[in-house]
Amino acid sequence: MIKISQRVQIADNELEWQFIRSSGAGGQHLNKVSTAAQLIFDIRQSSLPEFYQQRLLAKADHRITKSGKIIIKCQASRSQDANRQTALEQFIALVASVGHTAKKRVATKPTKASQRRRVDTKKQRGATKALRQKQF
Repeated sequence: MIKISQRVQIADNELEWQFIRSSGAGGQHLNKVSTAAQLIFDIRQSSLPEFYQQRLLAKADHRITKSGKIIIKCQASRSQDANRQTALEQFIALVASVGHTAKKRVATKPTKASQRRRVDTKKQRGATKALRQKQF
């Protein structure tokens, strides 16, 4: 079981792993070994709560496809196990990010003192610029 939060967990069999060859320069070892890890998770077929599913599908993230799948590719390390661990950490962070609801902002008025300070600095700036002008 993969723990997302205290209440939300995902079964290991819901994640699909593929190991592919890494792209880019690397020489002979890179051409023979499949070290890049690709994690595929179907949001709609998952056991995630409806709230998480809706928020994930609405999220604007390049790792979420239009068909509702999360695809995370990791090829940072030369080790397959390290890449797998990094991809899993990225997946947990992505799913956990939709679980937090932002606190609603309460609009406040600026204080009289801050309004006065703002006007005073504007007057001072204007006076400085007035001194730069030619005097007749």
